[in-house]
Amino acid sequence: MLPQLRRGALEYCVLALLRGQPRYGFDLVRELSEADGLLTSEGTIYPLLSRLRKDGLVTTTWQESDAGPPRRYYALTADGRSALERFVVDWRRFRDGVDRVLGTTPAPGPGRGRVATAADGTDGGQVGTVTSSAGTGEQPGPGRSG
Repeated sequence: MLPQLRRGALEYCVLALLRGQPRYGFDLVRELSEADGLLTSEGTIYPLLSRLRKDGLVTTTWQESDAGPPRRYYALTADGRSALERFVVDWRRFRDGVDRVLGTTPAPGPGRGRVATAADGTDGGQVGTVTSSAGTGEQPGPGRSG
């Protein structure tokens, strides 16, 4: 199952790496290889980059290199940024749902609750998300504590 998740998320990981600045293909391969669980190769990345370019999610430019021949740099387009933003929303929902079912605790972050498990005794044996509405003007709802 992990290879299927990796393939599905790899496109968006590439778009995320291009958020800050244009990068060349081998730089993307190196960065992705350093991320735990995202092992990849040039044979995977270059066809993916070609498809992203054809889909209008990235653009390319050639730039001279001090270390050899010119390099093709990839940059995120407005459509690519929008696709990445939509994926991030969907990914968080998916990840949080899986975390709830597994009873694991998601990493703390803005707007994220922690998942209580029966093991920590905070929910009487029910697995659910514990969030805070303090300071948000939001009233606690069913399954949420204030």
